[in-house]
Amino acid sequence: MFMGEYHHTIDDKGRLIIPSKVRINLGENFIITRGLDGCLFIYPKVEWDKIINKYKKLPDTKNKRQFMRIFLSGATVCEYDKQGRINIPAPLITFASLTKDCIIIGVDERLEVWSKEKWEEFINDNEDNLSSIADELFMGGNNE
Repeated sequence: MFMGEYHHTIDDKGRLIIPSKVRINLGENFIITRGLDGCLFIYPKVEWDKIINKYKKLPDTKNKRQFMRIFLSGATVCEYDKQGRINIPAPLITFASLTKDCIIIGVDERLEVWSKEKWEEFINDNEDNLSSIADELFMGGNNE
């Protein structure tokens, strides 16, 4: 399980350090792709395979095709360089608006890579709703 928030910078060549604490769980080869809400998703290979297997079982609908085109067209197998960095492809950098300061967060089975600005905006937009979201998710909407 991934968790935590890590602040790193992406260099001009698209290289980003992956925190050493999470590298072990991520493995040597992993997948990076377009995520939701304007971030990138990084999956260990085993988790990626589970997602692909789930999607293969879904009926062939327009929504499935549209989602898979976007999700899979951005997907790239990555590995670390000697300094523990990954090289993020230019289209993914553009998609996530990554410039210099990046936030890497652990979200259960995956990591997410956010631009600092988008992450702060996400936190600010959702901070006030956190209690009601928690009530809905964990108490079924009841405040008992």
